[in-house]
Amino acid sequence: MGNAGPAARRVSSSRPLLSHAPSSVPRLLAAAGGRGARGRRRFGGAPVGAVGGGAVPAWLPRSERSRAEPCGAGRGALNGAARPQRRLLKYTRMNLKKYFVRALHRLQKGPGYTYKELLVWYCDNTNTHGPKRIIKEGPKKKVMWFFLTLLFASLVFWQWGILINTYLSYDVTSSLSIGFKTMKFPAVTVCNANPFKYSEVKPLLKELDKLIEAALERILQPTHGDPISPLLLNGSNTTEGLDLELWNQIPLVLIDEQDKDNPVIVEIFETNQSAAGNQTAAPPAPTNVTSEEKKYKLAVKLCSHQGSNNCTYRNFTSAAQAVTEWYILQSTSILSKVPLQERIRMGYQAEDMILACLYGAEPCNYKNFTQIYHPDHGNCYIFNWGMDKEALNSSNPGAEFGLKLILDISQQDYIPYLSSAAGARLMLHQQKSFPFLKDQGIYAMAGTETSIGVLVDELERMGYPYSDCTMNGSDVPVKNLYSEYNTSYSIQACLRSCFQNHMTEICGCGHYMFPLPEGVTYCNNEDNPGWAYCYSSLRSSIRHRQICIDSCKETCNDTQYKMTISMADWPSEASEDWIFHILSYERDMSTNVTLDRNGIIKLNIYFQEYNYRTISESAATTIVWLLSSLGGQFGFWMGGSVLCLIEFGEIIIDSLWITVINVISWCKGLKQKRARAQYPDMPPTVSELVEAHTNLGFQHEEASNATQEEALPPEPGTPPPNYDSLRVQPPHNPGTDSDTESEEQRPAANHHEDASVWAE
Repeated sequence: MGNAGPAARRVSSSRPLLSHAPSSVPRLLAAAGGRGARGRRRFGGAPVGAVGGGAVPAWLPRSERSRAEPCGAGRGALNGAARPQRRLLKYTRMNLKKYFVRALHRLQKGPGYTYKELLVWYCDNTNTHGPKRIIKEGPKKKVMWFFLTLLFASLVFWQWGILINTYLSYDVTSSLSIGFKTMKFPAVTVCNANPFKYSEVKPLLKELDKLIEAALERILQPTHGDPISPLLLNGSNTTEGLDLELWNQIPLVLIDEQDKDNPVIVEIFETNQSAAGNQTAAPPAPTNVTSEEKKYKLAVKLCSHQGSNNCTYRNFTSAAQAVTEWYILQSTSILSKVPLQERIRMGYQAEDMILACLYGAEPCNYKNFTQIYHPDHGNCYIFNWGMDKEALNSSNPGAEFGLKLILDISQQDYIPYLSSAAGARLMLHQQKSFPFLKDQGIYAMAGTETSIGVLVDELERMGYPYSDCTMNGSDVPVKNLYSEYNTSYSIQACLRSCFQNHMTEICGCGHYMFPLPEGVTYCNNEDNPGWAYCYSSLRSSIRHRQICIDSCKETCNDTQYKMTISMADWPSEASEDWIFHILSYERDMSTNVTLDRNGIIKLNIYFQEYNYRTISESAATTIVWLLSSLGGQFGFWMGGSVLCLIEFGEIIIDSLWITVINVISWCKGLKQKRARAQYPDMPPTVSELVEAHTNLGFQHEEASNATQEEALPPEPGTPPPNYDSLRVQPPHNPGTDSDTESEEQRPAANHHEDASVWAE
């Protein structure tokens, strides 16, 4: 014992501290752990982690080790394992609430806790010039600077509105650039202006031809000053064998417009009965009216159904136009019932139409063309379409490196009333696109050599929101009926598909000139008697046309071919004999000449130069332009910058925090008022709440007893603790009255403190 020395004295001197104040052991351990390496050297090298993790240091006496053991050992382990999880959740919730409240106050520190303090703080600390002068100058200058700041701030917001509106308009600027490269040769579509050979289709159109010939004979008869009278079908040799039923489906009529207000409709064909009953159809002509003053117009009569009075008349300035339109409507009804393969057979075949072909220095023939059926022009043939093979490149510009064709259109086999123009219809377009020759095609005249020089324009449009264009038509609400040809999207295909969809919905059938949707048939006079009336009304409807225009979109990227056309007679009179002999022999293996100038066409198609023009769109206003313009206006009128805007955003956030704090305070005060309303007098103290929770026999004292006890004078000193509060039914002891009285006579400050703690 004597050899223990100072170490023994230090341990023995620490025993009274540990025995009288056991709670100081954790504080001592925490202090030892916070000293780092120095603490480890002093306490015998015990690691700090061991102390914090539950290990007992070796320097403690054996009698104190049991007190310093962690709660996981012995009885503490049982208590720790049985701790309710609900207490842990409640403790975590309370800590989170305190953390968020402190963070809320920390974020809002500096400007103050009222809106007035916040506004004054902003005006004093902002980098904008005007607000500082408002709070630092005298009364008169304050008013002046206030109105100046308000005026210039209004100008800033006005200019900002103009700039933002300009940016949101998404204007574009077009730029033109010229490049030089090897280009793909365009796809060339060649058709005959006449869709069918008359020798093949004549049996189908025989009755129609008889009707139009009889009608023209009646129209062109000399009047000799008398009005035109209807031609009697019965009793006339000239009208025998006419198909009256076919005529009445879509008839032609004459309109006498001598009286503009009351025009007279004159039927071209009538029976005896109808002529006798219709005496007003041909009124007698006045004697003073010459034949030059009589004006008759030929019109097509279209009715909703046969025999209906709901009819319309399509007038034409020339009878030639009326006859062509009438013949097209009637032939459309007839040909729509013919199968597709039969229509292809009745058209012009490639080996008969394409006599010679040469591309650059390489020979070609009709097998290098792709055949498609076009409703307007019958069989058409496309060179370099790119469907099965790669598109051909042009090696050099100039006529020697282009496409040369010799075509035979067989003009003598044209349908007389259907095709009034003779020649070849051709079009240059992109690969894998459908040729719409009626809109974009050109004619090549028979007996000539037509040279076509090509220049390329590439259009590059910006998409949404700068322009309403589409890349491939997937975002267009109209179903593309031309997708059956595996062609790319175009606005012409969209417009025709839209019209066909409207016609199938309104008229119940589809037009012969456009592809059909699924489950729909072509219109004809037998199955759809009023289809022509419906088609004419739909075609002249501006509303339906505008619907299709609004639904369809232009393509964002497009290639246009600009053509320069020149023509010359071919062949010349000196060379036509041998040329026609050679071409006739190559086609028919005949020594006789079967070709003539009226059916031969020569075409030369080539690039004029390899320079191509690119017309591209770019945004007129960008986000960089917008930010620089906004900053320029703000700096010019207010002397501000981006930091001033950040300060303004900071003051808005601070005002929101003040609002949140005020709302929280109001809710807390409302909660306290509701808690006080549950008790008639003072709220219970913490000790009363604890005793009521632990002692089931505890009853809160009535207000009458409290008033009686308040009359007694308070006893001096601090009352002793009530050790019998844990009993369920405490025994009646007169001595406890003094304890109760002393407990009730605590200072008022303690009551207020307990009430506030209870409320929290």
